[in-house]
Amino acid sequence: MFADYREPLVEVASQVLCVTLDHEGPPASPVSVDGTGTGATLEGSHESGPDNLFVNYLSRIHREEDFYFILHGLTRLLNNPLIQTYLPGSTKKVAFHQELLVLFWKMCDHNKKFLFYVLKSSDVLDVLVPILYHLNDARADQSRVGLMHIGVFILLLLSGERNFGVRLNKPYSVRVPMDIPVFTGTHADFLIIVFHKIITSGHPRLQPLFDCLLTIIVNVSPYLKSLSMVSANKLLHLLEAFSTPWFLFSNPANHHLVFFLLEVFNNIIQYQFDGNSNLVYTIIRKRNVFHQLANLPTDQSSINKALAKRGRKMTHTPSTEQEPQTMEGAIPPIDAEPGTLKASLAATPGVESMTEKSKLAGPGQAMVAAGNAQGIQPTTSQQASLPSQTAPVSDTESSVADDSKASPTKPGSTLAGNVASMTLDDGQSSHVRRAPSVTSTTSGTTMGDWKPTTEWVQTWKQKLPLQTIMRLLQVLVPQVEKICIDKGLTDESEILKFLQHGTLVGLLPVPHPILIRKYQANSGTQMWFRTYMWGIIYLRNVDPPIWYDTGVKLFEVQRVKDIS
Repeated sequence: MFADYREPLVEVASQVLCVTLDHEGPPASPVSVDGTGTGATLEGSHESGPDNLFVNYLSRIHREEDFYFILHGLTRLLNNPLIQTYLPGSTKKVAFHQELLVLFWKMCDHNKKFLFYVLKSSDVLDVLVPILYHLNDARADQSRVGLMHIGVFILLLLSGERNFGVRLNKPYSVRVPMDIPVFTGTHADFLIIVFHKIITSGHPRLQPLFDCLLTIIVNVSPYLKSLSMVSANKLLHLLEAFSTPWFLFSNPANHHLVFFLLEVFNNIIQYQFDGNSNLVYTIIRKRNVFHQLANLPTDQSSINKALAKRGRKMTHTPSTEQEPQTMEGAIPPIDAEPGTLKASLAATPGVESMTEKSKLAGPGQAMVAAGNAQGIQPTTSQQASLPSQTAPVSDTESSVADDSKASPTKPGSTLAGNVASMTLDDGQSSHVRRAPSVTSTTSGTTMGDWKPTTEWVQTWKQKLPLQTIMRLLQVLVPQVEKICIDKGLTDESEILKFLQHGTLVGLLPVPHPILIRKYQANSGTQMWFRTYMWGIIYLRNVDPPIWYDTGVKLFEVQRVKDIS
């Protein structure tokens, strides 16, 4: 075999470029994401721009042929591991996808015109597919938790723009070898199915990403014209799992996951009812989930009973329970043994500190743009759907938090609690483990001291945005039952055909403004990317060890304490 000198060269070049673009400072260019901006602004950006000349010149790139060269080069390399040939091993697979993802993030972050160029055509899907591939492949591998974060961060950035949601309606025809259900649908179906897989069978340390995953789906939901039956079932499956009483009562932030999912359903019903008969049918079929959620008990005895019942079930769980299947080559989702070494990443910022909110009067029509993450005053129905400020949980389960960003009006507790095993109704067993008790960011108490109360449950239960869904069920359920009895229907295809020609115009509540949560640059994500990038560079250069016997100290190595 011959030695390939080009791959090491490209790998090192990408690492050097990522490092040179690492800079703390204000945005390099005031150009808005819609591509508007005057030439004078671009020419004068050096006066108020960053001192880093690499960032400065990167922000000045504006020619479409340059953007085409950069984007197609990145997508060609990112899609390299996905190439399928008839002759195994005939195509060399590159392994520096993490550097490419960081470089793509830097390009979008420092040059908003490049982000606009990526989003204005279906080329963005060439970035989406390899990201989802790597997210699915790495979901159970503890050593690749950082890769999961960078992929989710990029999708969160893209999901804040309308064009991304619109592009997701393109049919998904590229068949990448992945362990996901076979489906016929769009890239939106592909995204939802992979996210469902991550949540239900991913590593326990991915728990802090649940808010981000659902935020991405919320952001794109107003633009999804037609979901497949598979992805519709996955969304309802998540709601069914997250709305169980024991799960809602086991942590002060768990109910926000339900708010996210209800917001997804409301957006699709209000803005994309035509064409989403699969989702409407699934909501009707699973209507008991919504009725049980509306009738959730709030008295203290019922709360204690739900928690005690789950505790007994966990106690008697047999040890031979089958683990969820993962992709070939993936490391099983087990925690590191006490005394072993664990790489350290900076604390993962909470989703609210990473996003700002924008209200839209309708798909594509901007109504109000928020100035910062805490500057929005949403209506009562929207306020309940906002995510809480969660304390960031790092890859080492650090309790480092940015207290200055915590909202005093929302619970600032971390997504932490007891280890729980969640058995889901589609035949797979999922393990949703809560991180060890971490200090709350605002209350000053630990999760171990927290107890659910009647008042706490009532404060968020009365804000559940169930009006639209309940009205849909009130109108359509009697019609579906009547047509089934009159025509003796037993096949769901006839019911779907009936729902496709139905309408709810004038019957639903007044459409709510669309609430988009856009990524907002902050010091937390900057520190995370810096730590992550240098971790990649270190691991890529251990053979030969270029830092051996030098004064360079990249990080400290700590041993995991045996908490038992």
